[in-house]
Amino acid sequence: MNFEVNKEDNVTTVTCHIEKLDTQVAPELKSQFVLLDSEGDANFILDMSNVKYCDSSGLSALLVGNRFSKSSEGTFVVCGLQPNVEKLINISQLNSVLNIAEDITIANNYFTD
Repeated sequence: MNFEVNKEDNVTTVTCHIEKLDTQVAPELKSQFVLLDSEGDANFILDMSNVKYCDSSGLSALLVGNRFSKSSEGTFVVCGLQPNVEKLINISQLNSVLNIAEDITIANNYFTD
């Protein structure tokens, strides 16, 4: 299983159990977001702590999750970025579009009152 989904209160956490988020697995992540959106989920944390490489299709999957979350008036947070992935996100200027947290604990702070 490449992705693990945990729902707690009003937040759905998707944990990546892969080292490469590329054309081989990005469609699976997109499908996961489509499914979660159809179930009415709006608040997502994507834990990428295990991901050491990401390509443009991986970035596209992140944007799909972000778009579903925004369209449902929710919040999308990416956390646990490894240096190479963080560098790609910064180069592509997605750091100005995505909510980025250092780790899962900080990501959860986006959803506390």
